[in-house]
Amino acid sequence: MATTNVTIRMDEELKKQAEDLFSDLGLNMTTAFISFIKQSVREQRIPFILSRNVPNTDTKLAIQEVQEMKKNPNKKTYSSFSELVKEVENDV
Repeated sequence: MATTNVTIRMDEELKKQAEDLFSDLGLNMTTAFISFIKQSVREQRIPFILSRNVPNTDTKLAIQEVQEMKKNPNKKTYSSFSELVKEVENDV
């Protein structure tokens, strides 16, 4: 079977990381890419899930908290729990 050359441009650091990974797996870059292409053709899809970078639960809650703070900028906030306790103790 005839072969052809394919040129791919990528970040130099990413290439180095990929080469290190593939080397640990006993592959070179060409073999790794050919394996990816064969798997894609065999399955008729990208052989992994592509998705957006979705924030985790903690990040979603932090974003929601900031949005709430923006809605009510006069609401008192505290930088720590101890700061809140001191204010409560001062009010008593």
